[in-house]
Parts: sequence; structure tokens; C-alpha cells
Amino acid sequence: MTQKAADPISMRMAAFRRVLQLEADRGHENKAVVGGLDRFLDRWRGDLTDDEVKQLSTSLTSILAQRKYDALSMEQRERWVYEALASLDDQDAFRETIVAPEQPMPVKPRATRVAKPKQPKPVPEGISLDSPPTVIKGVGPGIAVKLEALGIDTIRGLLYHYPSRHLAVSQIANLPQGEETAIVGSVWDVGLIRMGKGGALQSTEAVLGDETGNIRVMWFNQPYVARYVRPGNRIIVNGYFRGYRGQPTFEANGYEVVQDDDDRLAPGSLLPVYPATKGMPQRTLRRIIANALTTWLPRLSDHFPEEILARQNLLGVADALRDYHQPGSPEAKVSARYRLAFDEMFIRQIFMLTRKHEWQADRAMPLTTIKAVMQSFIDALPFTLTKAQARSLKEVLADIASEVPARRLVEGEVGSGKTVVALAAMIAAVAHGHQAAIMAPTEILAQQHFQTISGLLEGMVRPINEPNNLVIEMDSLPKPMSIGLMLGSHTKRQKDEMKRKMEDHAVDILVGTHALIQGDVNIPDLALAVVDEEHRFGVAQRGALGGKGRRPHLISMSATPIPRSLALTFYGDMDISIIDELPLGRTPNQTRWLRPDQRDQANRFIRKEVAAGHQAFVVCPLIDESDSLQTSAAVEEYKRLSEETFADLNVGLLHGRMNLKEKGSVMERFRSGEIDVLVATPVVEVGVDIPNATVMMVEGADRFGLSALHQLRGRVGRSDAQGYCILMADKPSEDAQARLSVMEQESDGFRIAEEDLKLRGPGELTGTRQSGIPDMKLASLQDTDLLSAAREEANGVLLRDATLELPEHKLIGEALHRLTAKADEEEAEALAAKGKSRA
Repeated sequence: MTQKAADPISMRMAAFRRVLQLEADRGHENKAVVGGLDRFLDRWRGDLTDDEVKQLSTSLTSILAQRKYDALSMEQRERWVYEALASLDDQDAFRETIVAPEQPMPVKPRATRVAKPKQPKPVPEGISLDSPPTVIKGVGPGIAVKLEALGIDTIRGLLYHYPSRHLAVSQIANLPQGEETAIVGSVWDVGLIRMGKGGALQSTEAVLGDETGNIRVMWFNQPYVARYVRPGNRIIVNGYFRGYRGQPTFEANGYEVVQDDDDRLAPGSLLPVYPATKGMPQRTLRRIIANALTTWLPRLSDHFPEEILARQNLLGVADALRDYHQPGSPEAKVSARYRLAFDEMFIRQIFMLTRKHEWQADRAMPLTTIKAVMQSFIDALPFTLTKAQARSLKEVLADIASEVPARRLVEGEVGSGKTVVALAAMIAAVAHGHQAAIMAPTEILAQQHFQTISGLLEGMVRPINEPNNLVIEMDSLPKPMSIGLMLGSHTKRQKDEMKRKMEDHAVDILVGTHALIQGDVNIPDLALAVVDEEHRFGVAQRGALGGKGRRPHLISMSATPIPRSLALTFYGDMDISIIDELPLGRTPNQTRWLRPDQRDQANRFIRKEVAAGHQAFVVCPLIDESDSLQTSAAVEEYKRLSEETFADLNVGLLHGRMNLKEKGSVMERFRSGEIDVLVATPVVEVGVDIPNATVMMVEGADRFGLSALHQLRGRVGRSDAQGYCILMADKPSEDAQARLSVMEQESDGFRIAEEDLKLRGPGELTGTRQSGIPDMKLASLQDTDLLSAAREEANGVLLRDATLELPEHKLIGEALHRLTAKADEEEAEALAAKGKSRA
């Protein structure tokens, strides 16, 4: 039988009785409530309505009219409390809610979850997990806008909007000092207090109690809370337990009115804290997501077949979502996270492997190696290939010899010789009478490739040697080989001329930027495409390049060392070759991290290197990824160095906002030795090759990731002269100090990348994440066992059902479709943003 709810005056009497009982238990020291019993009684009386005052018994009225409790002696206090409790026993309005003095406040145990949830109410026809959140009760247009700001535009999005953390629910007597936590209790008293100079600021103060004690709760500068939290309410509050003006105080960040039967109330329960946005308090998000979980989890079908769940010992998806949002214990949360992280890894492996299968479904032109041509090229090189270069070249040539389109990533240190491997493959295509193209992310890098290719073919006859067109004669080729350069910044006349040459097959190898994938560029006989700095292009951009002519072989290059787990996750659609050996005569650069008071020492060292005939870079800090701020910082540093520190040296300036002609002029002056010290933004990270430069000084080095610093360091010491990297950092954090120490001690790029992954995570690794692949929310790339298991299961599914058409794989196919749609959407937004920034 359901107990009748107590009326307001009965609830007030119950709160008064608890305070009196606690005061008696604590020896009548006036410590039962924060601020003392007199303050509590003043507010308690003030909350009574006129009608409620009339209901008070004569004895209780008399007790309340007596002098201040604080002024009483211990004996008088004991008598007053005894008489007050007796008066409450006479209060008829309180009869139904008397709590025996020795009886503790009941605490409802956490509800036991049942295996079979109640049958959910029917959902109106046409509503599904992909319906907008507005179909959920309590979600109107205003809340929908705020949800959209969080990336939530469907009911499914609510289910997968994971808590960023959980707070343990604590008892008042066991609150941890200075650690965010949550408490649940009854509000005994609440009101406004004035604070600050002249009482200009209003805050809400309340007394909250549970069976272990009471605590003063403060909502600083939040007077509106007093309008919503009333005595008798049962609330859950999150915040910090600290001292305020000498009194134990709980500083509240948020609150939520709850029901007595809410199973989140038990001590030790975990309260979810969600990523939120302005105008969307946690209590609103919790309510909306809880409603979505209650209604939709019973309807959620698991996309994994039973055999995968059993083999990998995974929770069902509905149980995992419930236990991650509302875990009954830390152990339940761990199991739920594993299942949901497995989902993220698995579907990305399906995404990668499916893309590889789709790429290889068409046929490519087999480019078998013509030994005479290849040997002629290798013999003409101004150096001997390293073992790593030879191994990688062998792997690439084997790939492109097949009619199955190649999709291989060649990665290696800056200066390890990736371009020569790519050029050998392109010459193999030319030897068969076909065309090849190499696409770089920046015009500086595209020009660098054109110049590098020119240098690699240095010993051959050149009937034509123009800035944008180079013709080479090789005895083993039936006709001269033409190499062209096309950039977005070229004039219309220059671009039209290069397009005509491509269409007429007058150019065999085309070097360029994103301009190569524009719709009006026609490469009619493209057999091999090379993409440098693979991660800087989106899926659609690479696909557009691959769509020129027939299905070409695709070779990608990256100077960013990529940890194996990262490679499997973001490059799982490619075979990988690693050039892990530097050319003969190259030694690792020496690196030192200097304090601000050692700047003069660094400047003297740069002078010493310049006096020895070498050159130096000074790279300005990475500032919020803002071109304008970085440019301003570079200009200021240039003025300081050119007018003060190195006034007697030739100092140059290079930044991303210069046009191509200006950049080219600066780089040519630096390359020729006219500039001694080049001040630059991080644009030099990619594509600048100055063999005579021996010093790289990085300002604000603590703002860079390890991989970015390693990239910058690789821009010097590219000859037989020793290279040096100086890292300047004013006040590095502990994490930054760890990164800088790694740079001093480690020179191997792959080990550095692994350390960067540990310290900063995949989302922070500069230049490793491919465009067009959404971030993972729960999976960590350090979960190598989970990654291996997910990849193995994904391979097994696709080997059995490459098109995901079997009934048991239908839901996996739908999940894949959602991921690819999200990838396309994110990539379109990124490209649009990039276009606006260029405008």
C-alpha cells in the first residue's frame, strides 16, 4: 500500500525533529546545523505560512518564543531540547511522520537491475533512433538547438553522448577534502545571504542532511537557486567540500531534485557528468539522456552476431550503454567501456578494410619493372640507396607490377629518401608509356619536390630546363621524359598550358598541389598517383586524384613517424613500408632544451655556426593555430633579431601569409646563402630543404607536440655537417617538460611518436590523423590488445561477407554507413572552413 505523502507542515516538523535529535546526540554544543540552532529556527519560523502558524500547538509556540538557544547554559539547552521534542510529540500535524529518536534515517539500497526490462510503451509510427531529439518528452526547439551545439541531432546521438567522467556519491560524514564529489540529502533550510563589499552579491545557502550528518551548502553568486530548492526537497548536489570562513562548507556546482526511489542515491553510486554547453545544465542533460535510455535501450538491436559477443566476452550493446551512463560500480563501468571502445575500433577497421577492398575491386595497369630502365636510373643517382630505401622500393615495385591497384604508405624520417622511391615508381609508369602525378599539400612542398626530382636526375641530359617544365633524356627510355609543375597560384595562362600538355601526353610526370584534383584538370593516362603528407588530404581529395584516368596505383608518403597502433587505426586500408635508416654520412642532430636565462648562450652559438659558413632557422611559437597571430609573432621576432640581436647578419622572414612569389624569393635567397638566419612560422615543418642549415631554434617549444618538434629538427643537418636543435621554453608545464626531455634524449622518430602518443593521445599528434575519419570517444590507441582483437574480427567478417549483405551483418553495414556519412560531413565542413580561411 502506498503511503500518503506528508503535507508541508509535517515535512517542516520532521526536519525540526531531526535537527533536535542531532543536537542532543552531539551534546547540545549548538553544532547540529551550520550557523547554529537560532539561525535555523529563524528561517524555519519564517517559512511558515499564517495558516501553518495557526496550526502550531500551544506548547510548541511557547518553546519557540523562548530566549536564544546560543545564550543558554548546557543544562538549559538540554532542558530546552527535551521540552521542544515533547512539544513536537503534541503537534497533531506531525503525528503521521514521527521518527523515533533512535531510528536512523532510512537509506534505500541501490535497485537491483533485472535481466528483462519492463515492456516499453509503444513508440509512434515513423519514429526511430535516427529521429530528432524533439520527439522525446521535455525536448523543445530551444533545447534541441543546444543539443545540436553538442553534436547531438538524433536520439542515437543522445545514447552515444558519453559522460566525460563520473562523480562518486559520498555520505556527508565521509566527504573527501578538495575533491569533486556528489552528496544526496534532504534540505532542512535554504535562503539567501549577502556577500562581498556592502553585501552587493547574493548567494544561496542551504543546510543539507543525510543519516550521517549535516553540511552547509553554498551556491556562490547564484541567488536564483533559492527559488527552486525548498525545505523538504531531496536533492543531489555536486561540488567540493572546503572550509569557508572557518566553517565546513560544500561549494555546489550544480544540483538536481530527485525522488526517494531514485537508484542513483546510494553511497558509492556513480553520477554521470556530461560534456555540456552554455544554457544546458547537467541536470537537464541527465534527465534527457535518462529518458532516452529508458525508452530506447530496450529497442536497440546489437549489431554484433552472438558468436562475436561470446568469442570476445562482450556485453550486449544495450547493457553497455546503460552501464556506461549509469554504472552500478566502477567494475561495471570498465566492462561497459571495453565493449563500446571495441565498437569504435571494430567499425573503423571495417571502414578501412572496406575502403581497401573497394579500391582494389577495379583493375589497374600492371607496371612491371623494366630492369634496364630502373638500373639506369639507380646508377645515375648521386648517392647509393640505403638498405631501407632498397627494401621499400622493392615492395613498391612489387605492388605496382600487379593489376590489383596498389595502396601503400611509405613512411620515414625527414631526409630519409622517400622521394627517390616515389620517383623510381613514377619512372616505371613512364617506361610503360603512361603518366604519373605527385600531389603535395602546400605549394612550397610541391616546388620542393620539383627541385628534388631535378636534383635526383642531375646527371642526365636536359634538352628543356624551365622553371615549370623539365625534360630528361634516358638512354633506356624510348623518348625523353617530361616533368611538369602546376600550382594553384600559377597564372591562368600557365595552368592552361600545362593542362594542354597533360591532355596531349606531352608531360609524363606532373607535380602539383590540390590543383591537380580540380575538375578541369585531365590526366588521361594516369597509371600511378603519389600523395605526399597523406594525412593532410581528405578521403574525397585522394579519391578525386585516384579518379583521373583509369584506376591508378596509389603510393602515399609521410615524414611523420606513425606508431603501429595509430597506423592500423587510421591507415588500416594501406600496406606500409618503413624507411628507418638515414643516408650514409648523416648523423642524428644534437638537441638541447634551454631556459630563458640561457638565451644569450643560444644566440652566441648561432653566431658561431654562421661564422663557420652555415645558416640557422628561428621558428616562432605555435599560437592557437591562428595564421594571423603566428604571422604577427614572426614579424615581431624578425624586427628584434634583425635590428638588435643579429643586426650585423642577414636576417630573413618567412610566414604563411606571404604569396608564392614572396615565399619563393625568400627561400631562394636562403638557399643561395644570402640569408644567414631565417625567422619563420611553423610553415618550415614541411617542405623546406636547406642542406647548409645546421641550427634550428624553436621558440615556445613547449607548445609543440613531440612529432612536430621532431619534424622541425629534421629540417637541419641534412648534409655531412652536424645539425643542432635548440628548444626554448619559458615556463613549461610538467607535461611539456616531459616532452622536451624526450627530445633531448631520443632521436628515433618512431620511438618519439610512441612517446607522443602516450603523453598527448592520438588527437594531439601533429599530422598523423587522416582527414575524414571521425575521432574515437572511448577507445585508446594504447589498447593494443583491443585493437588487435577488433581488427581480427573485422577481417573475419569481411572475408566471409565483403559487402556486408548477409542478414547477420546488416546492422554492421548500417553502422558503417553512419560512420562514412559522418566522415563525409566532417570533411566537407573542414574543406569549407579551409576555403573561407583562404578567402
